[in-house]
Amino acid sequence: MYGIANSNTVVETVLRKIYSGEENNMAYNKVVIAGINTSELTVLKENEKMELLREFKETGSKTAKDKLIKGNLRLVLSVIQKFTGRGEDIDDLFQIGVVGLIKAINNFDLTKDVRFSTYCVPMISGELRRHLRDYSQIKVSRSLRDLAYKAIQAKEKLLISLQREPDIEEIAREIGVKRSEAVIALESISDPVSLYEPVYSDSGDTVYIMDQIGDKNDVDSWMDEFLIRDAIKALGSREKSILSLRFLQGKTQVEVAREIGISQAQVSRLEKGAIARIKNSI
Repeated sequence: MYGIANSNTVVETVLRKIYSGEENNMAYNKVVIAGINTSELTVLKENEKMELLREFKETGSKTAKDKLIKGNLRLVLSVIQKFTGRGEDIDDLFQIGVVGLIKAINNFDLTKDVRFSTYCVPMISGELRRHLRDYSQIKVSRSLRDLAYKAIQAKEKLLISLQREPDIEEIAREIGVKRSEAVIALESISDPVSLYEPVYSDSGDTVYIMDQIGDKNDVDSWMDEFLIRDAIKALGSREKSILSLRFLQGKTQVEVAREIGISQAQVSRLEKGAIARIKNSI
């Protein structure tokens, strides 16, 4: 059986053996990813996967495991598409994805009523996220990073025991923290996304992430301004004049009093009364 401690070494060895002339006499032309001609990859049917998994679990057959790896490489290719565009070499991503595939093969429980591909995808994704987390240029605190690492370990442990992807409540319970703490920890190591990354495109009209982000403060500010303007309309002409001189032109109460011919005390009283009326109306 192949180990999984040293990802690059293991994957390179597995791929080399599977696609070398020692395993078969097929000659491969120039390849696309990790020395593999991806156009010639085969895909196993679900019943074929289960038969090979059963053979591997019962006999430890290396041949069965090699066939499982080879027959699921297209799945790895599919998963890594979500992780491209981050400056990572696609060959590296592919090899790391295969490590996740090997882990899925080693840990899959035949007694659970779940499809292998359903179980396999989060295992591959988890391995890729771990790599991106470990080599991320965005730094977070050591304590938060450690908590995130515990959360990922707990997620993988639950994935194996439950044979499905656990929710955040289950992960938080497993590591003994509040749900919010688990969310913050996992978010701290999630991959950054550009605001200009498209999320939908139809007939040339593209919707970007920034188009779907709202700023509650902007909405509140706009509503406050709208309501205040409406309230000012209900004020008397003298109150409007005082507010304009005070807040538009920036004059002091003494200067306002001199300009409109009343005392500073009257200006103060009228100003306070006008502001109170505006507050009450909104």
